Amino acid sequence: MRRREFIGIIGGVAMSPIAGRAQQPAKMKRLALADPALKVADMRIGGDPGYTLGLQELQRLGYIEGQNLIIDRFSADGTREYGDLVAKIVSAHPDVIFALGTSITLALKAATSTIPIVAITGDPIRFGVVSSLSHPGGNVTGVSVDAGVELWGKRLELLAEAIPKARNVLFVSTQAGWEAAGGKETREVAQRLGIALAHAPVSTPVTEQAYSDAFQAIQRDQADGLVIANITIAYAHRFLLVKLAQQIGLPTMFVFREQVEAGGLMSYSMDHKNAIRVAIAQVAEIFRGGNQARCRMSKGRDTSL
Repeated sequence: MRRREFIGIIGGVAMSPIAGRAQQPAKMKRLALADPALKVADMRIGGDPGYTLGLQELQRLGYIEGQNLIIDRFSADGTREYGDLVAKIVSAHPDVIFALGTSITLALKAATSTIPIVAITGDPIRFGVVSSLSHPGGNVTGVSVDAGVELWGKRLELLAEAIPKARNVLFVSTQAGWEAAGGKETREVAQRLGIALAHAPVSTPVTEQAYSDAFQAIQRDQADGLVIANITIAYAHRFLLVKLAQQIGLPTMFVFREQVEAGGLMSYSMDHKNAIRVAIAQVAEIFRGGNQARCRMSKGRDTSL
């Protein structure tokens, strides 16, 4: 099996997501949405575009909030402290938990082995979301949007192509992001390209104020460009980050197309919207009684300039 696939086991009956089958369930279902940073108010149709897409897709598949679906929304508000939040989610007894991000998924996995979790994560093996690709076990399924750590180096390469004179670039992230595999890969590529890569630290919890403070410090540095890290939290604060980058006038490489749509210069990543559609199809299948869901990592490179 290729590394771009992983299987989540929730019981023992095999099935595959089937899109487009709008089937009304016989009983009210309960879905918990778990986000590491986005405001609860934005986790609705008309709020964040990712959640809007996901909930509209769920409607298309026959599950409509207020009619046959109850949705409980939970956010960690960028704190990365998930203990109390996870306890609240589990105590709500949802039929399915939809989780965005690797860290919050791991916290949920540690808290329950019986509630199905559909997650959008990084590399499921490297981070311990599943035990193996062929026999993962457990109650977690979903979509991995990690097409390889080399994407971080590619982002710096594309920024260097767009800004040929760039010799000093800042990696905007928490300390954990700087020390993680993505930060290490970016440093290695920077060395090969002859670029001096430095860390622009973002304090935790990662709030709007934390990003504002980080960019105020950047103004005192000499830099030719920025690379934004901390994927899920940076996505939640994409409008602020675009504004801050524009204020200091530095070309910035983001991760998702949505950050470019918010006004950013460029991004490079997988198809985020397709990952949401696949994950929502798995949620619907579990609602219908499916006991095993198979998901594939998104393979597409989504480059926005």
